[in-house]
Amino acid sequence: MTASLLLTVPAGLTAVIAVVAFLVGAAIIFVAKLYTEKMRRATIEAEIRALTAAAEADAQKIRAQAEAGAKSEYLKRRDQFDKETETTRRELREEEKRVAKREDGIDHKMDTLTTKERMLETSEKALAEREKSIAQKDRHLNDLIGQQKAQMMKIAGLSQDEARKQVLEQVARDVEGDAAKLIDRKLTEARETAESESREILLQAIQRYASDHTSDHTVSAVDIPSDDMKGRVIGREGRNIRAFEKATGVDVIVDDTPGVVVCSAFDPVRREIARRSLEKLIQDGRIHPTRIEEVVAGVQKDVNKEILNAGKNAMLEANIRSLHPKLIELLGRLQFRTSYGQNVLKHAIEVGYLSQVIADQLGLNGQIARRAGILHDIGKAVDHEVEGGHPQIGADLLKRYGEREEVVNAAGGHHGDIEATSPYTPIVLAADAISASRPGARRESLERYVQRLEKLEGIATAFEGVKSAYAIQAGREVRVIVDPENVDDRLTQKIAHDIAKRVEEEMEYPGEVRVTLIREVRCVDYAR
Repeated sequence: MTASLLLTVPAGLTAVIAVVAFLVGAAIIFVAKLYTEKMRRATIEAEIRALTAAAEADAQKIRAQAEAGAKSEYLKRRDQFDKETETTRRELREEEKRVAKREDGIDHKMDTLTTKERMLETSEKALAEREKSIAQKDRHLNDLIGQQKAQMMKIAGLSQDEARKQVLEQVARDVEGDAAKLIDRKLTEARETAESESREILLQAIQRYASDHTSDHTVSAVDIPSDDMKGRVIGREGRNIRAFEKATGVDVIVDDTPGVVVCSAFDPVRREIARRSLEKLIQDGRIHPTRIEEVVAGVQKDVNKEILNAGKNAMLEANIRSLHPKLIELLGRLQFRTSYGQNVLKHAIEVGYLSQVIADQLGLNGQIARRAGILHDIGKAVDHEVEGGHPQIGADLLKRYGEREEVVNAAGGHHGDIEATSPYTPIVLAADAISASRPGARRESLERYVQRLEKLEGIATAFEGVKSAYAIQAGREVRVIVDPENVDDRLTQKIAHDIAKRVEEEMEYPGEVRVTLIREVRCVDYAR
């Protein structure tokens, strides 16, 4: 029936139905596409929102981390800045304190100078007034004396010269006999007591001090294990030995003697630094200019510390206080100085103790004597750098660094070079002689000592016009007596200079030798 119906539908209607069906289908497809597109967009938007949320979370996390890192860095830098600021402030406060202290010192000095100026002005005024008063009194006294002289001469009928002569003759007659008796009695008492008392004092001083006389000798020879090492010490074209001599200030002698290199210098400290440095380089094996400079600098620092410690230990051993730091250093340098094999620092300590013992026996100040004794040879620490004998050099140093006059005079006069102004000078002289002459103290043999003195006298007597020569003070001075008839005053200076020059050329001696030339004219006559 359906088929029949379809067969009965007109063709035009069929076309319309087909078109409607197409449009409905297209509409359905379009709606489906729209729905699909809408669903896809919704999905994409959801994904975008999810990504955006994730990105915002990541950004928030990164921002939080960045803020935390920035805050940590800020706190770290702020702490560092605070520390640097505190250090700077502390330095500024210290500098302000130093400046304030310096200003206080300057103000104090200015006040002191002002006070001294006022005192000086007052003293000058008082002195001027006193001089004026003294001048007036002097004129008045001269007038009175003139009047009295005139009156006395008028009464006595004698001139001024005659009156003076009579008074002097009378006084001479009165005191001549008493003076002769007094002098004879005092001389007799002095002869009877002086020798025994002095011998007893010296023996007690020697017995109370018994130090070890084993003396240190500064050795300047360094053992070399092999000729190959000697070549390394010299270096290519001598560059190592030149660098070593420049760094230490000594002369290095390398000769054919097997296994030995000698360091030569007048300064015992430099020689000791060179010896230790060379031994250290040989032991190390690395010898080149840069290494030489490093080793010498290190050894020099060690030796300087050793010098300072030696000076401080000597102070403690001698119980000396308030010594200038420079004198402590110079005292320590004496540890490396020897005199005829005797260590000078040990000798100084011994002289200090002996001087105190002698001073105590004589009722004097033992502390002053001990101080003068231990400092008496301080000039030997620098006598290779300063012209003059070590007594005068030592006296100048002690005076410069504020030592008292008794100590200065003892240092300058312990060899009799200057006049003794205090009793401590002969005490130190005696203690010095005791320490130097005791058995085992010094190594120079008597035969060699006598030969040196004879050679010194022989050089002096070889010059024309010299009558005799005498070496004194252990060869530190030679006194030359010339013939006054053949040598005039102008020639004496030339002969003294020539003798000193020849002694320098022909002899070896520590310190210096003084040449004293004496020209004496005696006129004798007899009244019969």
